[in-house]
Amino acid sequence: MKPLAERLRPRTLDEYIGQEHLVGPGAVLRQSIGSGNIPSMIFWGPPGVGKTTLASIIAQNLERPFHTLSAINSGVKDIREVITKAKSQHFFDRPNPILFIDEIHRFSKSQQDSLLGAVEKGVITLIGATTENPSFEVIPALLSRCQVYILQHLEVHHLDQLLERALTEDEFLKSKKITVTEKEALFRISGGDARKLYNALELAIQYFGEEEVIINNENLPKIIQQNIPIYDKGGEMHYDVISAFIKSVRGSDPNAALYYLAKMLKGGEDIKFIGRRMIILASEDIGLANPNALLMANSAFQAIQAIGMPEARIILSQAVIYLACSPKSNSAYAAIASAYQAVDEYGHLPVPLAIRNAPTKLMKDLNYGANYKYAHQFENNFADMEFLPEEMSGSSFYKPASNASEERFRKSLRELWKDKYEL
Repeated sequence: MKPLAERLRPRTLDEYIGQEHLVGPGAVLRQSIGSGNIPSMIFWGPPGVGKTTLASIIAQNLERPFHTLSAINSGVKDIREVITKAKSQHFFDRPNPILFIDEIHRFSKSQQDSLLGAVEKGVITLIGATTENPSFEVIPALLSRCQVYILQHLEVHHLDQLLERALTEDEFLKSKKITVTEKEALFRISGGDARKLYNALELAIQYFGEEEVIINNENLPKIIQQNIPIYDKGGEMHYDVISAFIKSVRGSDPNAALYYLAKMLKGGEDIKFIGRRMIILASEDIGLANPNALLMANSAFQAIQAIGMPEARIILSQAVIYLACSPKSNSAYAAIASAYQAVDEYGHLPVPLAIRNAPTKLMKDLNYGANYKYAHQFENNFADMEFLPEEMSGSSFYKPASNASEERFRKSLRELWKDKYEL
């Protein structure tokens, strides 16, 4: 038997629940579908909100050939085969076929490039689905040819409609005695994801077997906990594991960090997501204690995109061990936070005249750049002058941390600035 989510998949816009801002009466996408003239588009939103379903409904509504590819297991060869097939379906005035690509953010640059010509010439109408920001994950040339539509988490009233539909329309569920006394836990577990809602409902039915199914706030979390997946890259586990990973690196424990890295990789986590988090971590938690950490993290990010899995796991392992074993400092993170706070407190104070740019005679006459001391003309390439606005003179944002690298910074700054700044 098909999963409940598949059995209840909507087939028309009237059956579709949620995303009223796109497909509700008078909404932009509904009007486009009604006109029969749709652009290539990208659906950006969290899992389980109806991206795939909406693409299928559009194809059915417009009576167009519908081809699907998954970026996880499709390559350039598969794309070319679909495009060739789409070309063969072009005859008379028949509208061009729709190519739906799930998780398009996982396509490499070369894979995305292979789509450009067909999209540009109208051989296909592309509909891509992504859980990641397309501005970062889709090449500009392809993104410029697509309309981006943002899909949102389903609200409680949407989940309520989905639950009611399941209990009243699905033939298998109608044959069972199901009593829902409380819905809060069910809706909380779903997290605005229709697929998770239906999966939780099916787990509850399996748990009770032939007995009456009782769903309430007490028993449902226990049932789900017994069947929770090892790693759910789209749900709460996703955030828990990446949090544990970051805290393990920050805590200088390479063994724990490697365990959580393996957990994410085995669960199918996007390696670029892991790589981006490592770049942030390299600055936020290691920073000036070991400036090479940022170079390592960035190099690893570039390398994993070029290599891909499964070999990317080795590159990530090397980078993770290096980051975990590096000395730690959050002084750069704290410094910019302190500077932000100063801007909020003092507002946008004028730049001191001495360090203003003076490209015109009028500006020079107004003393722009007057009395500026060019550091390289002085001993040790340092000139003692005021760079901050007068009201903020002596404000100290950067506090060197206690590590070998920043102790050298502290000593150097004290020699230059004496007691001006708190170091």
